[in-house]
Amino acid sequence: MAEGSDAERTEQPTQKRLEEARKKGQIPRSSELNAAAVVLMAGAGLHFVGRSFGSGLYEMMRSGLSLSRDQALDPSSAISMFAGSAQHALLAAAPVLGLTLIAALLAPLSIGGWNLTFNTLAPDFSRLSPLNGAKRIFSMRGLVELVKAFAKFGVVALVAVIFLWLKTDEMLTLGAEPTGAAIGHAITLAGQALLALAGGLALIAAVDVPFQIFQHMKSLRMTRQEIRDELKESEGNPEVKGRIRQLQQEVARRRQMQEVPKADVVVTNPTHFAVALRYDEKRMRAPIVVAKGADEVAAKIREIATAHNVPLFEAPPLARALFRSVDLNEEVPARLYVAVAQVLTYIYQLKAAKRSGAVPPTPPTIDPAVEETKH
Repeated sequence: MAEGSDAERTEQPTQKRLEEARKKGQIPRSSELNAAAVVLMAGAGLHFVGRSFGSGLYEMMRSGLSLSRDQALDPSSAISMFAGSAQHALLAAAPVLGLTLIAALLAPLSIGGWNLTFNTLAPDFSRLSPLNGAKRIFSMRGLVELVKAFAKFGVVALVAVIFLWLKTDEMLTLGAEPTGAAIGHAITLAGQALLALAGGLALIAAVDVPFQIFQHMKSLRMTRQEIRDELKESEGNPEVKGRIRQLQQEVARRRQMQEVPKADVVVTNPTHFAVALRYDEKRMRAPIVVAKGADEVAAKIREIATAHNVPLFEAPPLARALFRSVDLNEEVPARLYVAVAQVLTYIYQLKAAKRSGAVPPTPPTIDPAVEETKH
């Protein structure tokens, strides 16, 4: 089975796939819903304003046919009368035209919304292929469209027969009514016929809308491989992410190595761990960790510290506690204050003794329990 075949497209489309399809103009649409909405609004308009609409048309026709001899022989007068009649006709039809326009604009919002895209204007030569055309005709969608066509024909025929049967007497009395009233009455009947037709079309649309949504989602289904590829593209390829993380770690390592010469002391394990501390009582509330590392990184920290005369202090429990519980550029936690203070006090006393030539102080003994102290 070929990769990406319909049988393998079992996964629902992702949000990214739906957004890309929308940009290409691929959104669910139901022509039956649009037709039902337009017919409904047109029928409502004709039903409620039919008599006034008919009266306006009758007056326009009567005035248009009531010409004096001078008006009939004056070409400019005929043109002006035609322009005036056209204006009156548009004003009379404006309510119905406005309602149908609103229906045509609002109906698409119910399932797909408005979507302005120019991608659909690009030529698609695949539509010219006879083979693709045959596939569309004999596909499930083509079968559904054929059933819908027969259903619409049946609905229109049924509505017409029922309406004519119910309104026969009313339509026969139109000939006995005054001309203006008969025109308005006929338009009202036309509106009622459209309302009845809209009810039938609404039944077809109630079936067509879910089908169109289903077909749209089905056409955008994805294979599991496509979802994995999209996930890699959106979140990044694991190999690339690993390389980026490695580069970030190298940058962070170089940056922290630049901070080692500024440290006051490097607490060691003595070989496995190394943590560089700095403290400025004027700017810091507590000592901070400016560099830390294990194994090779620890060895590099000790090397740089030795080259820049930064004291090394061997305290395995404290080194392990600092390495595991304090991140770079963070303050030493309160639970380690005493142990760190002992180390820094010793370092300050050692530096003072070297400057004055006094006897070096005795190194403090760090309580091994600092490594076991809970957060």
